[in-house]
Amino acid sequence: MTADPRADRRRTILIVDDSPDNLAVVGGMLKDHYGVLLCTDGEQALALVRGDAPPDLILLDVVMTGMSGYDVCRILKADRATRDIPVIFLTSLTSPEDESRGLEIGGADYVAKPVNPRVLLSRVRMQLQVKASVDFVRDQNAYLEAEVQRRTRELTAIQEVTIMTLASLAETRDSDTGKHIRRTQHYVKALAEALRDHPRFREQLTPSAIDVIYKSAPLHDIGKVGVPDRILLKPGRYTPEEFEVMKRHPTLGREAVEAAEQALGIDVEFLRMAKEIAYGHQEKWDGTGYPQGIRGDAIPVSARLMAVADVYDALISRRVYKEGMPHEKAVAIIAESSGTHFDPDMVDAFLRIHEQFRAIAQRYADSDMDMERKRDYLTNATDAA
Repeated sequence: MTADPRADRRRTILIVDDSPDNLAVVGGMLKDHYGVLLCTDGEQALALVRGDAPPDLILLDVVMTGMSGYDVCRILKADRATRDIPVIFLTSLTSPEDESRGLEIGGADYVAKPVNPRVLLSRVRMQLQVKASVDFVRDQNAYLEAEVQRRTRELTAIQEVTIMTLASLAETRDSDTGKHIRRTQHYVKALAEALRDHPRFREQLTPSAIDVIYKSAPLHDIGKVGVPDRILLKPGRYTPEEFEVMKRHPTLGREAVEAAEQALGIDVEFLRMAKEIAYGHQEKWDGTGYPQGIRGDAIPVSARLMAVADVYDALISRRVYKEGMPHEKAVAIIAESSGTHFDPDMVDAFLRIHEQFRAIAQRYADSDMDMERKRDYLTNATDAA
């Protein structure tokens, strides 16, 4: 272990004794080796220890006028700021019971009066060495913990940027507007938080699970990168054949995320959640959705949340080929779809917080520039096709 860089600093010893003669004798033994502070009672000692420059070690008499040394030690050890300062009891109480009591309340050592100078110096030196080692390990642990937290924040930021980059890649090929992924991400989080105390969802929608869903939500349409432009960018209704191709995008999305999992070689929670959302968000509560046609609680909770968010945003958003629907009409359509398209309890929660959805839509509204970019991309891609 590397030496403590503070080892060369002159250590300070606080001596607490109500006898001026004892203070003079013990202080004389130590002054050539350490900085020495003197106190004649417990209250004065506590005030000094709690000051800006606490001592490195305390030599504490037990029997004093006013507060006893045992009481002083108990107070020091109960305070996070002072509990790590070693206390050596220096006392004329020499029975085994007295010594045991001193050690049990937190004393690091117990030295009997009259004091042998060599013994006292040896005991002080040993306790300071122990404290230096403990402080060094604590500082190293604090550094390592801070470094782990820094690296975790860095990896989380990289993860989030990667998710948003991949989601934006899918978005650029879609005729949906540019801030769709940001809006749906916040809709999903708001709806999940509104449901987290519901008996059906309490165990699944923990704060950590909601955070993972929020991070994974932007990948819900990643599979659209595999849909041909002639279908993806078509402004009108799909033919039955075109719709069958379009219905493949949830499967393509799941396969893309699975490929990322296999490349990593480890299980990552946000990728598992991203697969659920990508593969299940087009399913319907009554089983008439796709790609699997599953129904009810067989649809993952994360995918059911995204279904509400995705449909709401599709209804209220402008597209190159249509105007957005008023918020009130979109809310009415979702309410009418309770029990068919959507989980009824999720619709109830949506109806309670629909104004939050409106606020999110306004906060992340698409600008005229966004629409112009989409219009240009749609025109160029259609011409190329």
